[in-house]
Amino acid sequence: MAELLNQIIPDVVARSDQLWRAFWETIQMVGISGGISLVLGIPFGVLLFTTREGGILRNRPVNFILGRVCDFFRSIPFILLAILLLGLSRLLVGTAIGVRGAIIPLVFGTIPFLGRQVESALAEVPAGLIEAAQAMGSSPWEMIRRVYLKEAVPGITRGVTITMVSLINFTAIAGTLGAGGLGNFAIMYGHSKNLPQITWTVILIIVILVSVVQAVGALIARKATH
Repeated sequence: MAELLNQIIPDVVARSDQLWRAFWETIQMVGISGGISLVLGIPFGVLLFTTREGGILRNRPVNFILGRVCDFFRSIPFILLAILLLGLSRLLVGTAIGVRGAIIPLVFGTIPFLGRQVESALAEVPAGLIEAAQAMGSSPWEMIRRVYLKEAVPGITRGVTITMVSLINFTAIAGTLGAGGLGNFAIMYGHSKNLPQITWTVILIIVILVSVVQAVGALIARKATH
């Protein structure tokens, strides 16, 4: 097998150690920033939905501020957002490069996106269930926990899946700014040194990662649908 790979993609085999290191850096970026985004993005989406007009926690000023902040960060192309947040990354994590330096822009780029996905998923919960919970005297927080979040699991799962796919793409972009990972590996060797084997190998790995995320997300959403 090793001999076959060496015949097909010798440039990749010669740099296999760097490739594995880049792959691990991408997994770290996706794992850390994805975990933070889940913890903060889902509550953010819940607040976006419940504080809007007609929501169970209706609060126009809060909803207006959250919506504008969300739309502001979503409207900025990620590469420009990463450049904009270089100073904040240095302040919070001590560096603007490498895996640590990429976490801050990745989180800021992902949370608003996930928040809107969660907001859309909650909007799909049947109004009849909400009215039934209100008739039973459930408090707003009980309705969020027992009705909205429970019934919206398939939609939220699909939103998380889309967000994770976008996050993988963001890490590739972050690599162009010195974050490391597969994007940096492809730029450094595939593009700068004109080694197309490396570029195509990185593309294949990213496609496989995205396919795995989508398959897992689809499985969870299917099992949660009732």
